[in-house]
Amino acid sequence: MTLYEKIVSKEENIALVGLGYVGMPIAVAFARKVNVIGYDLNREKVELYKKGIDPTNEVGDEAIANTSVQFTSDENDLDQAKFFIVAVPTPVNHDHTPDLTPVEGASEIVGRHLSKDSIVVFESTVYPGVTEEICVPILERESGLKCGEDFKVGYSPERINPGDKVHHLETITKVVSGMDEETLDIVAKVYELVVDAGVHKAKSIKVAEAAKVIENSQRDINIAFMNELSIIFNKMNIDTKAVLEAAGTKWNFLNFRPGLVGGHCIGVDPYYLTYKAEQLGYHSQIILSGRRINDDMGKYVAENLVKSLIKADKHVKGARVAMLGLTFKENCPDTRNTRVVDIVNELKEYGIDPILIDPVADSAEAKREYGITLHDIKDLKDVDALIIAVAHDAFSNLTQEKISEMFVKEDKKVLLDIKGILNREEYEDAGYIYWRL
Repeated sequence: MTLYEKIVSKEENIALVGLGYVGMPIAVAFARKVNVIGYDLNREKVELYKKGIDPTNEVGDEAIANTSVQFTSDENDLDQAKFFIVAVPTPVNHDHTPDLTPVEGASEIVGRHLSKDSIVVFESTVYPGVTEEICVPILERESGLKCGEDFKVGYSPERINPGDKVHHLETITKVVSGMDEETLDIVAKVYELVVDAGVHKAKSIKVAEAAKVIENSQRDINIAFMNELSIIFNKMNIDTKAVLEAAGTKWNFLNFRPGLVGGHCIGVDPYYLTYKAEQLGYHSQIILSGRRINDDMGKYVAENLVKSLIKADKHVKGARVAMLGLTFKENCPDTRNTRVVDIVNELKEYGIDPILIDPVADSAEAKREYGITLHDIKDLKDVDALIIAVAHDAFSNLTQEKISEMFVKEDKKVLLDIKGILNREEYEDAGYIYWRL
């Protein structure tokens, strides 16, 4: 029997290493068909899963409570697995170089529990070559086994979109790869158990790694173009959203919008590609130009808030400014790598300590990561300016009357609607100093 047949007959188990926004939905999906061990270093997170609580909101508490996944923070439980899926974060360091510590650490853990005829599939976003040149030697060192003889490896880039209830694991075509044809066939069949949209067999592991890293680089460049247009059109006193709506009537116009680019993918992945390019002697021009624009947008927003306060004849230093939204994207509790913090930090340079409100965000994480205390929107009053930074559905019921109640009475009201979720004309007609990207 092949490893695939043993997994389907539940003679062998799949192990998910890393139970975050990517790994946990994969574990839950596979557990509907086969035996799954879900491992994570974070004991607190594992205990929440065991209690039926989904801190990521990706599949919901009910799905967690009813899943058959064997959640564990004891790496010895990985001895029971034969097919390993590694889904740990791959962030960047402060100097924008790849931080491979998590994937290297995961490789060490898996290596300690590898047995003969196992397959290890990496899902973490990396630059081409990491799986075979960095992870495989670690697996061999820790296990004492030989790759290609005793165990095999593959790569299947994650395409999870946090907070997206339409595009998820089952509905997105899965790119799969393997070190040889036999491995590729088994990896493809395993993923076909849960991916209704089917799989695409990449020519090699490096092709699959490269495909992933350019997906988000492409988005990053397009958003950077929109952000640059926003800067230009603001200087011309032209509404960027109106321009994009007009241009969008053409059938082949790409539907991108300006905004803050954070998260673990779009704002990070391009640096993995440019890092590898630098090693080979090529200095990226387009990719890094886009990164510079996107990394500076928080500063740009803060500068425009200050200009708006001056227009309203308000003191900048000590201004009472409220910000709605802290997470890196709408309807997602994750605050890690959020670029909203760039606005906060820049405002502090002007002597402004903004009040943060985010009913979706993980408040403990916000305090731990940034030292930010989140407040309740009901307590907002007497503000000089309001910034709507994240387009959460929770903010969609904000009427002009509710927003008006937050401001100092009789004063000019400064409103920055970064994502353009409000009706510009309505607020300008009401005397607001309104600004958006």
